[in-house]
Amino acid sequence: MLDAALARCLALSQAARTQQGAALAATLAELEHALAAVAEARAAEQASAAAVAAQAGAGWPDDGGEAALELDLAGYITAWNTGAERLFGYPAQEAVGQNILFLYTEDDDGALAELLYEQDGGLAEVRRRRKSGEVIWVQLALSLLQDDMGEPQGMRVRMAHVSEPLSDADKISLHARIIEDSEQGVLITDASERIVSINSAFTRITGYTPGESLGKTPDLLRSGVHDAEFRAKVRAAMAGNGPWRGEIVGRRKNGELFPQSVTISAVRDSEGKISHTFSLFSDISVHKDAEARMQRMANYDTLTGLPNQCLMTQLMTQALTEARRSNEHGALLVVEIGRLGAISDTLGHDVGNELLGAVGKLFRTVLRDADILARLDGNRFGVALLHIEKREHAAIVAQKLASALAAPIQLATHSLQVGASIGIAVYPEDGLETTALIRHADVATSKAAQAEAAFLFYSEEMNQRAKEHLRIESELRLALQHGQLQLYYQPKVSLRSGRIVGAEALLRWRHPVRGLVSPGVFIPVAEESGLIQEVGNWVLEEACRQVRAWKDANLIMPPIAVNLSARQFDRSLPARMAEVLRRHQVHPEQIMLEITESLLVRGAENVVAIMNELVAMGLALALDDFGTGYSSLAYLKKFPISTLKIDRSFVVGLPYEENDCAIARAIVTMAQQLRQEIVAEGVETAEQMSFLRELGCDQLQGYLFSQPVPADDFERMLREGKRLAFGVR
Repeated sequence: MLDAALARCLALSQAARTQQGAALAATLAELEHALAAVAEARAAEQASAAAVAAQAGAGWPDDGGEAALELDLAGYITAWNTGAERLFGYPAQEAVGQNILFLYTEDDDGALAELLYEQDGGLAEVRRRRKSGEVIWVQLALSLLQDDMGEPQGMRVRMAHVSEPLSDADKISLHARIIEDSEQGVLITDASERIVSINSAFTRITGYTPGESLGKTPDLLRSGVHDAEFRAKVRAAMAGNGPWRGEIVGRRKNGELFPQSVTISAVRDSEGKISHTFSLFSDISVHKDAEARMQRMANYDTLTGLPNQCLMTQLMTQALTEARRSNEHGALLVVEIGRLGAISDTLGHDVGNELLGAVGKLFRTVLRDADILARLDGNRFGVALLHIEKREHAAIVAQKLASALAAPIQLATHSLQVGASIGIAVYPEDGLETTALIRHADVATSKAAQAEAAFLFYSEEMNQRAKEHLRIESELRLALQHGQLQLYYQPKVSLRSGRIVGAEALLRWRHPVRGLVSPGVFIPVAEESGLIQEVGNWVLEEACRQVRAWKDANLIMPPIAVNLSARQFDRSLPARMAEVLRRHQVHPEQIMLEITESLLVRGAENVVAIMNELVAMGLALALDDFGTGYSSLAYLKKFPISTLKIDRSFVVGLPYEENDCAIARAIVTMAQQLRQEIVAEGVETAEQMSFLRELGCDQLQGYLFSQPVPADDFERMLREGKRLAFGVR
């Protein structure tokens, strides 16, 4: 900085003649001490110095009003002109003799260090304080003062306020540069709407040079896509009716149309008359392209390029509005592609995705241009037939779609065979709301899949079932709130001792009107609606509460098995189980968790990790309904399962049905090899019991011993020591 230049020169010249320079360079404390000493030594000279200063200030040329001062080697002011007085507010009598530090701001920590000045001719911008206390930015120019021997004797400092207002000429020049360098196009017209000025951005955006545009009207850029009403609004702004902002489609010199964001306003002269009009505009083609891409992402499926469910719903809603007015008929088809999951699992998801794209193209070839084909989600497509003459026409289209998949689809080296289940909802018969039609078509699709039919229509019977589903869901929520749910307990009995060795907690719903509702009725509804999470959590809480109550009643309890839904089996399950056990002060060994086979194919790594956490807590895991789903030795080796339960469907034919006997024998043998306990469900006869006992089955559960009973009855069985009739082996 400026002051730094002077200090360095002073330090060089005084190094040999005085110890003050060394003090300046040493430390801040030493410098301040030295300055104080100099000030004291020169105290006697202040009166005469002030008189000299007044004479020096008066006699120093103003140099056109430029502010200037001179410093001696110690940084004390020796000359102060009238320009410096105007800049800082101090007359020469008050400034001369003071150290330059009196102009510094309090927060200028480097003030003393700046006395190590830069070289002769240095320039700097610094903050300084006026007499009024105002802090200003000052530009400093330094020049070294030398004596007759060429030795430095001080420094002359010229100063200028950095933020001095621009002159009118400078303002005009600055504004002209801003307009010319602007990224926005600028178009200025006179009162006759003739172009009088443009900037370089105008030429870059439109392609028109000044020679091609000056003297012309803005119609040079007219695209012809706007109507008369729109143009009238723009002309009103040009006529002085207030600024106008909006988007206009313009035409470039090469004929290309482009969107632009425009601001138009009028300029008035001193008499209030419109002298000019200016337009500021930007090319927003890039923004419009990005907006179009976003719109496409929102409305189209990225995998197949087809409309998605959102766009199909919009189009269907418009069609249904028209159908109400004209009494037209239409149909909505939901097509579920079969075997897609198996193909993706076997050949990879890339092949599965490619297959979906191929199916979409295939469907498009058998539909009319007016028909809407959309990908709804996963393996489901939607087809909207906006206008059909008869209900049967929808069946014809469904048959065409099914037939299109009759032949294998060729993908590179793969020849893939898929099928489809198609559900059809017709409007207005099946509804006049898009969401209702999709829901009804989904119901028909599920029914078609169950019946292994190519397609089925939605019917009133299905509608009644859907209403029943909603009723059960609504009443089940109320049952949770009003304490209508209850746990029954079905004993598990040892086939060695005949004693009760456990029980399975089974959910029952005592409806206030319909009485006992079968779990086969409300559990599927809870699964489909997602209510199974709340129901499952209630079962866990109630089972642990009951175990705790039995413990408080001094009853030695065997493990109680609780069924888990696949929806409950997530990463938070171990933490939830730990919290429930802690809250009821139940030991993990008193609870067994029963899971179904379908859970085992839902991402083995995640499932195994969760199972291992549960087992590490001390909880035992049982595999329910074994043999009815996807079980294999590979799964049983991976998962930490301690108990297998033979499904009742394999028990019912024992000991007379050959296939059931073979299956039961195989399951028992396999479980024994894997050191797992075996429980047979649904045992109702002594013959079934004897056969299973001979096989080496460990436990049974069924009506032969007891049906599910309330908690009090189960407690009574335990206290009375109820056993199987065969007695101890």
